[in-house]
Amino acid sequence: MKKFFKIETAYKFEWNDLRSVTTVINVLLIMCYGLSIAWFGLGIALVGLVKDLTTDRHINGIIMHLAGVALNIHFLSLFYGGV
Repeated sequence: MKKFFKIETAYKFEWNDLRSVTTVINVLLIMCYGLSIAWFGLGIALVGLVKDLTTDRHINGIIMHLAGVALNIHFLSLFYGGV
């Protein structure tokens, strides 16, 4: 696997690792408990967006977290009887 992904150094923890795990947990919770859990996902996406805008400044991270914000707002609008 290291050869395939061309990993040459030891693993280094990044904040995006933690955010990606919490996003997966959010998806699982929404699937198990319903759309009200989207508040959790919205919080994760907003924190990620703020971090991307203030420190990371990578366009792919900003787009990814904007998409997470939009998706969780959509889930919450469905939950509260919207569209």
